[in-house]
Amino acid sequence: MKSLNYKIIISFLGLTAMLNGLFMLFALPFSLYYEESHRWGILQAGLITIVLGFYMWFSNKNAPKYLQKKEGYLIVTFGWLILSLTGTLPYLLTGSIPDFTNAFFETLSGYSTTGSTILNDIESMPKSILFWRSATHWIGGMGIIVLTIAILPLLGIGGMQLFMAEAPGPSADKMHPRITETAKRLWLIYFSLTITEFLLLKLAGMSWFDAINHAMSTMSTGGFSTKNASVAHWNHMPLIQYIITFFMFIAGTNFILTYFIFKGKWERVYKNEEFKWYFFGVLWLVFILTVIIINFQDPNLQTSVFHTKPYGNTESAIRHAFFQIVAILTTTGFVSADFTMWNSFATMLIFSLFFIGGSAGSTSGGIKIVRHITIIKSSLLQLKKLLHPSAIIPVRYGGKAIHHTIIFNILSFFVLYMLIFVLGSVLFTFLGLDFISAIGATASSLGNIGPALGSLSPVDNFSHLSNGAKWFSTFLMLIGRLELFTVLILFTPYFWKRN
Repeated sequence: MKSLNYKIIISFLGLTAMLNGLFMLFALPFSLYYEESHRWGILQAGLITIVLGFYMWFSNKNAPKYLQKKEGYLIVTFGWLILSLTGTLPYLLTGSIPDFTNAFFETLSGYSTTGSTILNDIESMPKSILFWRSATHWIGGMGIIVLTIAILPLLGIGGMQLFMAEAPGPSADKMHPRITETAKRLWLIYFSLTITEFLLLKLAGMSWFDAINHAMSTMSTGGFSTKNASVAHWNHMPLIQYIITFFMFIAGTNFILTYFIFKGKWERVYKNEEFKWYFFGVLWLVFILTVIIINFQDPNLQTSVFHTKPYGNTESAIRHAFFQIVAILTTTGFVSADFTMWNSFATMLIFSLFFIGGSAGSTSGGIKIVRHITIIKSSLLQLKKLLHPSAIIPVRYGGKAIHHTIIFNILSFFVLYMLIFVLGSVLFTFLGLDFISAIGATASSLGNIGPALGSLSPVDNFSHLSNGAKWFSTFLMLIGRLELFTVLILFTPYFWKRN
């Protein structure tokens, strides 16, 4: 194997930084329109990032063009870090979030589409900064890496290694034989759905500014809102919540299936095993939670923007159940009600969804539904083999036998995920959190959810965490967003051996 091509890594990171700087400048018109004094800080942040990126790219533009898997892992991981480090500049240079730890937390929470925040008064923030905050979601949702590989052929570089390292889920299905065409079509679908949701939210009664921000946060399954009460701010406008729920569901669906829908190939959708589990699973969970909300909610609970009390109102109960199930399952993390105030069973039901995630090939985080399907089938198969130990019975998915190496990879992922959850919870208690808050913080950060439990419930935020806890939370967000192996492999001696 060839030695690591560090020059192409730096060149690619420079290209990533330049694109990030250009995205920052999109926040400038908002600052001008709302006559804010933060325009110079945003302009400086964008220019600094572009110049830095240009220097990194230009000084290595003649680097050898070969790209191996190792370079792919390094580019994806350090690409996310370069995004987050440069992404702090609009916060720091405008003084909106002057502390670097808080700025980095907010930024990585954005790019990883986690949606956790340290802001206590979101509505007092400058509009341009709120737009940039939502834009970090939108950039990270599909992955700026996938955007960038669409132009790699211009540099004479292939992009398959990057797509395999970045694509969410255990496999990277392609809709086109050429990876660059796949990236372009993914972004076209992503952009089209974002614009569609923006227009529908505007027609439903949102301001244009709130609509564009929530459209970006929804399609990225991020969860940043422009309101302190999140989507609960519009509890009196059910249509808005239904629109967001629908697009959260779409964002949690494999984007390849969405592409097939656009092509009119509906049979590819209803024959997809993961989608069946996703669709009918949501319906069953909504039914259960609706019954809980109507019949078993504390009658003494005070009604407020968060603490909804929909007794006798079936529509309201269904809407909040649907909204919260889809928001947590897809790891979007929007809030229409404080689900921790319903009852213990409802809280536990929703918390269990922290470990499910959306579909592979979607922008959602978590373990992913297809992995759970495979684990369940593999476990049931082991029971059969106890009776027929000599039988050769393969695990099947979508009518096809799954290779044992894929099953091993999925089981390894699940065990590692749960091990990190346990160790992370222990470390959070060491860093000062109580037990409930610690397990909530770990599950939320690792699964890129947003709201958690205890002192990090939907009506609270992460501002009270110590700096150490915030940095550890960002680490969990990063490895969760990049699906563990992509980052953790860098910590193994084997990765750095020349072989």
